[in-house]
Formats: sequence, C-alpha cells, structure tokens
Amino acid sequence: MSKPILTPEPLPETGNASVLFGGSMMSPIANPWPVYTRLRAERPAMRLDSPMGVAWLLSRYEDVLRAARDSETFSSRGNARGIGLLIGRTILEMEGREHLRQRKLITPFFGPTAMRERVAPAIDRIIDDMIDGFERDRRADLVKQFTFTFPLRVVAEIIGVPIDDFEEFHHWALALVAIADDPGGAVVAAQKIVEYLKPLLEERRREPRADLLSSLLHAEVDGETLGDKEVLSFLLLLLPAGAETTYRLTGTLLYALLAHPEVLEVVRRDPARLDSAIEETLRWESPVQFISRETTCDVEIGGAVVPAGDLVMVALGSANRDEAHFPDAARFTLGRANVGDHIAFGFGEHFCLGSALARLEARQAASRLLARLPNLRLSSDAPSTIVGLAFRSPDHLLVAWD
Repeated sequence: MSKPILTPEPLPETGNASVLFGGSMMSPIANPWPVYTRLRAERPAMRLDSPMGVAWLLSRYEDVLRAARDSETFSSRGNARGIGLLIGRTILEMEGREHLRQRKLITPFFGPTAMRERVAPAIDRIIDDMIDGFERDRRADLVKQFTFTFPLRVVAEIIGVPIDDFEEFHHWALALVAIADDPGGAVVAAQKIVEYLKPLLEERRREPRADLLSSLLHAEVDGETLGDKEVLSFLLLLLPAGAETTYRLTGTLLYALLAHPEVLEVVRRDPARLDSAIEETLRWESPVQFISRETTCDVEIGGAVVPAGDLVMVALGSANRDEAHFPDAARFTLGRANVGDHIAFGFGEHFCLGSALARLEARQAASRLLARLPNLRLSSDAPSTIVGLAFRSPDHLLVAWD
C-alpha cells in the first residue's frame, strides 16, 4: 500500500485512488480525512483515472449536493459502468418514469406500515436470537458475531430468501460490490448468488408467498410481468445493499457510542436521543462514501469543467465532513444543530429506498444490546477503529460486559 498525498507539494492534475489515499477503493484505509480536507481546499473537482474511465472526484458539500440533486446534468446512468456491468440494468441507473415504475414495485415492503407491522417484530426476534448465542460469554467481537450478518438476515426475511450460511452469503455480497478492485472475484460471487437464487424463483412462481420475491415475480410493469433476468437483477442489488449499508452503520454507531462514554451516558439516560446519535453517525462516518453519476453535458463545478459523458464520483463522506457546512466536522457531536443536512443516503429521486430500514435496524440493535449486556464497553484487548474508503465501518469491535 502506497502512502497518501499529505506533502505540501501541489496536487497533481490527475491521479487515482491509490495515489491519493494510499490504497484502492476497497482498502482498509483508516484515515482518509486529511486527504479530503486538502482536496476540498485545493482541488474540489479532482480528475482521476479509474478502471471505469476518467472520473471526477467531488469533495465539497455544496458541489456534492448539487450533483446529487441535479439529475438532468448528473445522470444516474453512471452506475451502469460499475456494478451494473455485472448485475444488469436496475433502478440505480434508471431515471424519470422508468425509475418511478420500478421503485413502486418494492416501496410497499420498505414503507412505514411494513416497517411497523412486519419488519420491526422480525428485527427484534433476529437480534435476540443472535445475542442469545454469546450473551453468557461476557465478551464478543460484535462485528464478527453480530453486525456482519444481522442486516442480511433481516433483508433476506423481507425478500423471502432462506439462507443457510449467512456469513458465506455476505462474503459473496462483499465480493460483488468490490468489482472495481477484483472484477474476477465479483463475477464468481454473482454466479454463486444467482445459482443460489434460481431454484427459489421457480418455487415462488409456482407457490407465491407474502414476500418481496413473490411480489417481484408476479408484478406487472406496463402490462408485463418481470422475467427471471430482471428479478435476479433486483435481488443482486437489494441483497448486497441491504446487507452492506446497515452492517456498516450499525457497527459504526456502536463504536461511536462506546468510544464516547459521555454520549453513551446521555443515550442511556434518555433513549430517545439514540435517533440523534444515529444521524450524527451517518454524518460523521457515512457507511457508503461514494455514489456515481455521469455528466450529460459539459458542466463547470468545483472550479473545473467536466466534459459531457465523464463519470463523477460524488464523495458523500467528504461532504459530510466539510467544515464549511459542519463546524468542527471531525468531532462526533450529539445534538449537532444541522445534522439533518447530512447526505449519507444521497438526495433527490435516488434517495436511498432502504434508509428507514437502516435506521430502524441500527436503533433496535443498539437498544437491545445496551439493554441485554450490562455495562457494555470496549475491550482493551485489541483497540477498534473505523476503516475503509468506498465503504467505512469497524473491521472488529471487541467488547465486554458484566
């Protein structure tokens, strides 16, 4: 792993992630923030050479928000160059009426009624089942034993996919989203997931159930039902997305609480403050650090002219640490006045459909762990830290309790 650019010399006209940050997009980079601080000050629109072609890295809050909300200039079709090459056409790259039609197919399963009546009880059951497995040990690695598979268990239940080995399945999901770093591994992972899912599609076509998979198989779009290829594309998007974002959010929320005892004490005294802690976690260490867009015309942004057709890497994590918008941005601050301005879930028509689910899972996981594990605290055996570039979360979280 090379060293990141932290020297006083001028930034180069162009570069790549390894040059800038000292590692690839999926590297366990501990501290990208000094590089982002410098990019925001000196090169807010940085030209990069990426496996997907020329890309422009936007790092300032105002530029990131502009790109996320202006879908006419910054098109979501840029997602077709990444994971879209592997999983096929999905709502990630669709826009306008097509996007709305596809989104409506799955919205009922992630709406307030579904969250309250069906999902919340399932989340509580899954959490308690998992805590039962280690509660008596009085110590655990909450990443390995809880957060890594917890969200996958939840989204698999919503979709209606029975999974025997959640850990193996999540490793496939991780390999799938790491397509830029390891295309071959991503292809193999996608094949394994498809092989796992195909028999389930045949079964649900014959015998529908009250789950998202059955709904997708029997729903009509413009008078026609979706084919297996289209349904598989949906699942190859929803399963990794449902597993990745919340796995990282939940782990980082737990780390933030345990690493800031004064915040933990406030939350213990007033559980309603947990919602504020979740929003500050999303701002402070955004689980998903980038979204992709493609310019539809030449556009001036961040002091650069980005040509039509170029890829734009919208750095959500950097925007959420922009001192110009969030004073003392590096500090985890409970009750931050403008925390609601964070854009960890994106913005506009492509605002994350699973945001309510992610928040619900994180809230219920933290609440149940704090309630069932007395005096939960970080262990001194191996200090935990948050790592990653494209995605960020603790890679381990050793804890103890009384």
